[in-house]
Amino acid sequence: MTMYFRKILEEIKAYVPGKSIEEIQREFNINKIAKLASNENPYGCSQGVLQCLNDVKNIEEYPDNNCTKLREMLAQKHNIKETQLIFGDGSVEILSMISQVFIGPDDEVITCTPSFSSYFTQAKLMGGKVIGIPLSNDVFDLKGIINKITDRTKLIYIGNPNNPTGTIITVDEQLDFLKSVPKNIAVVLDEAYYEYVTDKQYPNSISFLNEFENIIILRTFSKAYGLAGFRVGYGIASEEMVVELNKVRNPFNVSTLAQNAACKALMDKEFIEMVVKNNTQVLNYMYEQLDRLDISYISSQTNFIMIDCRRNGMKVSQELLERGFIVRPGFPLMDDYIRVSIGTLEQMKEFIVVLDRLINEGEKQ
Repeated sequence: MTMYFRKILEEIKAYVPGKSIEEIQREFNINKIAKLASNENPYGCSQGVLQCLNDVKNIEEYPDNNCTKLREMLAQKHNIKETQLIFGDGSVEILSMISQVFIGPDDEVITCTPSFSSYFTQAKLMGGKVIGIPLSNDVFDLKGIINKITDRTKLIYIGNPNNPTGTIITVDEQLDFLKSVPKNIAVVLDEAYYEYVTDKQYPNSISFLNEFENIIILRTFSKAYGLAGFRVGYGIASEEMVVELNKVRNPFNVSTLAQNAACKALMDKEFIEMVVKNNTQVLNYMYEQLDRLDISYISSQTNFIMIDCRRNGMKVSQELLERGFIVRPGFPLMDDYIRVSIGTLEQMKEFIVVLDRLINEGEKQ
């Protein structure tokens, strides 16, 4: 019997994450591996999170569908109403909810490229047409997006900071942009890496919610909080928008363990401060070394950096892989670049030595 799959699936590729440490060890017989591909936290997570794993109770029961305690804590942290929060199994699940709520066949979605691949995938799955505007000087081209708005436009995705370039749009740029977008078009402000930002011109998007009821802000516990293995994300939006998003949300979508871990993570402010401080210091070290070696890069406001290899990034990433460093290549319009997560200082010192050999000394396999 021939199976009939949706035709749109011919245009969609399965997400391919960076290889695991175990895969690389088996494939290349290497013991020491630095995983610098998925923008994970090299400092782990709060000790409070680890302690809560020993205190799990009632695991035979379904999770709190309302995420009550986590909802209360985030509402207090951000000075918003509890009814302005939506929770997901990672922020990617909320991207899926957003697509289900706003996009129908032939509706248009606008974003920039390269940016997070799920923006494109989720829209296509709903039969939408994705308009990808090239970045302008490695930053989201907001004017270009405005120029592409039509009566079919239903949704706009903004990565701020952007993945993979690590660049931001400023508070003035975001404000001018939102004023130019028709109020019946939803604007997603994906701020997965906002904790890492040190630029004082970065917008406090939550303060825009009263003026712009068409925005939804996405945050995650997977990056700075180090809870990628738990999968907890949340969105902040108008109460009206949250009501609609909850209609398509899977019930019990955030596990009991994940909710408990996120609550413990929020309590440990010292851990987050340490993570951000260390990331900034190691990022500055990378700038100094790349400048010294005359290797071009894109200045970043995140825990990753885009590096220009001056030759095919796929090949360089494979050469790095064989030497124990997992990085991320293969971004649209940026064939010569690799995205490198900021690890510990020790990891990056070892990485920069190998990168110098591959790029400047032309080391062959």
